[in-house]
Amino acid sequence: MIIKKLLIITMATLFSAGVAAEEIGSVDTVFKIFGPDHKIVVEAFDDPDVKNVTCYVSRAKTGGIKGGLGLAEDTSDSAISCQQVGPVTLSDRIAQGKAQGETVFRKRTSFLFKKLQVVRFYDQKRNTLIYLSYSDKVVEGSPKNALSAVPIMPWGH
Repeated sequence: MIIKKLLIITMATLFSAGVAAEEIGSVDTVFKIFGPDHKIVVEAFDDPDVKNVTCYVSRAKTGGIKGGLGLAEDTSDSAISCQQVGPVTLSDRIAQGKAQGETVFRKRTSFLFKKLQVVRFYDQKRNTLIYLSYSDKVVEGSPKNALSAVPIMPWGH
């Protein structure tokens, strides 16, 4: 019974739905004789609930034999930058603060249990969207994280 539950959790983790990211590019950081090199990958995704906000995430990707097979655990290092790319209109749910802390992106970074996540907050007072990226695996007592803010500005012609 425990094995069956573990298998269900594992499958849910492996196939957890989320916004698909588009790989923009990557740079190799460590040469590996066998398997792909370690690298930093840059990916873009659009906020699924806020039209015309795009986020760019850079993250470490482990290479080698385990990385090539999808069995390696990537480090928790990442950075995020989000931009307004057109006129933004907030849904009533977001504008009223009912969508605080909503996950807008999730990417598996190990075979089991570790993900890079991006969560959106809305600061009504400053009319700004805040995107927090973090690893959901605790690293030395504190999760690594990064932050990006998008002030919602009028969009010209």
